[in-house]
Amino acid sequence: MLRNYTIYLIGFTFFVFIVFSTFFFSNITFAADDSVAEKQKKYEASKENAQAESEHTSTTLSGKIVETMNSGGYTYILLEKDGEKTWVAVREMEVAVGQEISFEPGHGMSNFTSKSLNRTFDRIVFSAGPVSHPGLSGAQKPMGIGSKGTVVHTEEAIKVEKASGSNAYTVAELYEKGDKLDNKNVLIRGKVVKVSVGIMGKNWLHIQDGTGDQKNNTHDLVVTTQDKPSVGDVVTVNGTLCKDKDFGSGYRYDVIVEQAHIKKE
Repeated sequence: MLRNYTIYLIGFTFFVFIVFSTFFFSNITFAADDSVAEKQKKYEASKENAQAESEHTSTTLSGKIVETMNSGGYTYILLEKDGEKTWVAVREMEVAVGQEISFEPGHGMSNFTSKSLNRTFDRIVFSAGPVSHPGLSGAQKPMGIGSKGTVVHTEEAIKVEKASGSNAYTVAELYEKGDKLDNKNVLIRGKVVKVSVGIMGKNWLHIQDGTGDQKNNTHDLVVTTQDKPSVGDVVTVNGTLCKDKDFGSGYRYDVIVEQAHIKKE
């Protein structure tokens, strides 16, 4: 009797083991199949995205500008054409909402985050710049931060009193005495008319005090600094004047004040 009971118990245990093993390994197989299927889906999706990216960036980008902003040395432009909108980023340049423009093909990126704007773009194309043709207006041509094309012209009658001190100068005087003041410490008081943040590890300011000649672009002074004043601030700038400074890539200045400390008023 005991022997029969033992045999029955062993048989029942073996049966339970077989059933459990079959269920367990079947689930593993299904999970593995699901994993493989999921990976295959992702692979196919990535192929489709890559193909779409290639097609999207292989042709000229054109349309009407419906939104634009400058930050970190780039101009971000939202183009609209035939109801479709595309974000394009180019080196900082002057454009205007409502303007019709065409850009060279570029490298497309998905879910791109601009730290300087603190904004993520679902899709954006980084272009080399606008398409060059004889009819291209000056406002459409790409310009480096230091090129004369980025000089700020304003109808505002700016008039800021000159700073005091033996090393104090007006903006016009810095242009006139650039040879003599090269690599010298200078002091300038003026109004901030433009700010570009985080370019080559610096903040780039345009300062005007009402002196100089707008026709010759000697009314606008570029200053580099780690400080960050705002447009409209009247400030005193203390820094080193450099004459004929050329950083390359369009960053060239007749005069520029570098390593400046800014004191707001």
